[in-house]
Formats: sequence, structure tokens, C-alpha cells
Amino acid sequence: MSDSTVTEPEGREKAAVPRPVTGEAARGPLGRLRGPRRPRLWFEILLIAVSYWTYSLIRNAVPEQRGAALRNADWIWRVEHGAGVAVEQSVNHAVNSVTWLIVGMNYYYATLHFVITLGVLVWLYRWHPGRYAATRLVLFATTGVALVGYYLFPLAPPRLMRGGHFVDTVMVHHTWGSMASGDLKHMSNQYAAMPSMHIGWSLWCGLTVFALATVPWVRVLALLYPALTLLVIVATANHFWLDAVGGVLCLAFGLSAARVWYGALPHALPRRVPAPAPEPAPAAAQAPSP
Repeated sequence: MSDSTVTEPEGREKAAVPRPVTGEAARGPLGRLRGPRRPRLWFEILLIAVSYWTYSLIRNAVPEQRGAALRNADWIWRVEHGAGVAVEQSVNHAVNSVTWLIVGMNYYYATLHFVITLGVLVWLYRWHPGRYAATRLVLFATTGVALVGYYLFPLAPPRLMRGGHFVDTVMVHHTWGSMASGDLKHMSNQYAAMPSMHIGWSLWCGLTVFALATVPWVRVLALLYPALTLLVIVATANHFWLDAVGGVLCLAFGLSAARVWYGALPHALPRRVPAPAPEPAPAAAQAPSP
């Protein structure tokens, strides 16, 4: 993305200064933590690596309660049928009939979840350093609360349901690199489908870019990304529609956490943080008058 993509009108920049983190609140260690500050590259790389490792460790350490996960999947399927929205099987079979399309969606599911999320973080770090920490907090809080869902509500994806008649597109088309295929499936908890972090993360990416970019086609693509992700997770039989609702609720929690901590939503914070002004030199001692 070019510099023109993120350049904002002067009036918008002035209106973006959050009140709760300035003035008296900005004094002291806690006040400094709650105010916009310049990210440090080495710290961000380390933080993201350690955080994702911790998330994966905890997610995969959640007991794979197969029996409960299958019962919950049957319950979700009945609820969706009762609500008249149980169209996952039709979408799965229709898209699977077009080989190149479903294979492309398999690779989309396996890769873009990470690539685009990291790309948005890099974009924020480069072009919106003042908003980076708050937006990163949204992502981390969204992901953290998802772990609670994985523990409290183990859920089998549609492709693993008993008698669900879904096509496991990854296995059928031998998609390489997916955490649901081959030996890699043993490295990931297969019954952690609720909430869907593919939706949580893609919606975080989409809303972040839509709120901060100024080029119209970039903003349109930002909104299309989570919509396309929703189609992909359903077509590949990796999630129910209701898993996506869970991902949206997790993102709402993440936005609320950032709002409480920073006193403003990330897009309302200043785009850049000015360098701290040097402290004035102490006044020279005056010679005593005779």
C-alpha cells in the first residue's frame, strides 16, 4: 500500500486525539501504557511470535473431547435447521463440484488466515504507528477469549460429523499444508471450531483497513475479505455459520477491551506519535547580588 493510501485529511487527524489518555491520565507508568506510543520492531516481532506460540499451545492442549464435540455439532446442526439457515451442506457440495475452485479455497483457508493478518500488522506498524498497539490489542483480546470458547464448547467441524454427508475437501483433494490433513492434523485440535478465528481475524483485518485506508477500492477489498472468508469456511466444511457468529462476538470483545484500555477505538487514536520533546535544561544559578 502506498503512502497515498493512508494519508488522511487534516481535519480527521485533528479530531482523532483521544481525551481519556491525555493530560493527567498520561502521567505515571500506567498512563504511559494507556497512551499511544511508538512500537519497537524487535519487541513486536518477539511479542507476536511468543503470543502465537502460546495461543497454539493452549488451543492444542484443550482436551479433544470427541464425544462432546460430536454431540455439540449435532446440536448446532439441529438449531440451524430449526432457524432455516442450515445450507452448509448444499454450499459444500456445490463448490466441491468445481475442482479448481474448491482446491483454491482449500489453500485460501490454509494460508491467507496468517498471511493477510501479518500483512495488516506490518501495514499498521509502518503507516499507523500511533494506532498499532491499540489495534494489536484488539487482535490479541479477540484471540484470547476464543480460547475460552474452545475449552467450554468443543465442537466438531461439519466435515467430521457423524452422518452429516459433508465432503472433507482437504482430504478428498489432498491439499498440502493444511492443519486438517495428513500428519499435520495431529498438531492441531480438530475439535476447536467454535468460535471461528478465520472469521475473527479476517473481520479484524477488514474493519481495520476499511477504517484507516482512504483509497476506495482498497476499502472495498477490505470488506470483501471477511465475506469471502465466510464462504470459504463453509464451502470447505470447516465451520458452521454459527461458528462465524462466535468469531464476530470475540471481535466485539476485543474492540471493547481496546476501548476501555485506551479510552477510544483504535481508528480514533492519532496516526503518528510525535517524538517526546526534550526536557528543558535547568536554569543557570544566578550570582548573588551585592
